[in-house]
Amino acid sequence: MKKCWKLLLTAVAVAVTMMIEVDSSREHYYEEHYRRSLLANGLASTPPMGWNSWNHFGCQIDEKIIKKTADALVSTGLAKLGYIYVNIDDCWGESSRDQNGNLVPKNSTFPSGIKALADYVHGKGLKLGIYGDAGYSTCSRKMPGSLGHEERDANTFASWGIDYLKYDNCDHNGTKPTVRYPVMTRALMKTGRPIFFSICEWGDMRPAQWGAKVGNSWRTTNDITDNWDTMLSIIDMNDVYAEYARPGGWNDPDMLEVGNGGMTKSEYTVHFSLWAISKAPLILGCDVMNMTKETKKIISNKEVIAVNQDSIGVQAKKVRNEFFTEVWAGPLSKYRFALLLVNRGPFTMSVTAHWDDIGIPENSIVEARDLWEHKTLENKYVGNLTATVDTHSCKMYILKPIS
Repeated sequence: MKKCWKLLLTAVAVAVTMMIEVDSSREHYYEEHYRRSLLANGLASTPPMGWNSWNHFGCQIDEKIIKKTADALVSTGLAKLGYIYVNIDDCWGESSRDQNGNLVPKNSTFPSGIKALADYVHGKGLKLGIYGDAGYSTCSRKMPGSLGHEERDANTFASWGIDYLKYDNCDHNGTKPTVRYPVMTRALMKTGRPIFFSICEWGDMRPAQWGAKVGNSWRTTNDITDNWDTMLSIIDMNDVYAEYARPGGWNDPDMLEVGNGGMTKSEYTVHFSLWAISKAPLILGCDVMNMTKETKKIISNKEVIAVNQDSIGVQAKKVRNEFFTEVWAGPLSKYRFALLLVNRGPFTMSVTAHWDDIGIPENSIVEARDLWEHKTLENKYVGNLTATVDTHSCKMYILKPIS
């Protein structure tokens, strides 16, 4: 009898031990899963703001341009507005790795090395970003990609003091992005350095649906070009995925073209307004060292930037589309709403926003603040707001229900 009782106690002890091990394993799994879902880097509570070299300079970059751009972000006051990332795009490296398998900065254009450049940028109170690719070579085909070298390259970036990685999708082996990109995610996390991870797979496999577990932003579209029609088509594609954007991870319709010369002032104003209300990364693509007063005025609008950087982080949506006119709207903190009226047409048109489209109770009395005129309108509005909008132009407001 004692022997049976002893065997029973032993069996119970083994079972309890197994249950504890299972529970511990399950707890570890959920902790690890949660940690990886959030990347544990503490970044991107709001969309990133900064500058990238590609749209204006392409491959014609060097350390002098990067340093002078950092200087310009500070001297123009853009850094104080939040434009803190200075991002080097493609073509910064030599065409092959060194004898130890490491990426090497191009000696003819970055002779001081990336670490020294990062120190310079950090000394300005800014952050340095760099470019890589989830393939065998980058999209320019002028330097190696990181496929198969993820840990080595992540450690290299961390040792240089990199703060942001734009990771492209060229020249790969046919493996899905959902397989290749998480490898770099894990590699970046293992370095222990918080590095903003920008997934640039062009929206091919709907990264908005899986990107939050992998990166801090994800491209939803093909590359932008500096013209009105392409800009609008890109923001339309981005709008489809609005529900996936949130603090920590953002839909990315590509970098801003404001100031590069392919659109009019009013078209660039629409461009900037659409990116801001859509909680897109505000990454400048112009030459900030030589920008016009007109360009600076657009990208320096504090009230529009505040919409983009609002703490609740809800991407606005296109809530009404009639003929050539559109109404974009989304909630803000403190029971306010961002509203954008856009006229895509060839002539001036009247555009009306209805409260029931926006989510405001129908009989609410609403105060409206015009963000481009920087004034609160004298009229109070009930049920809707109507404005006359010029061709290829917009009106942007913050709505505040007051009763």
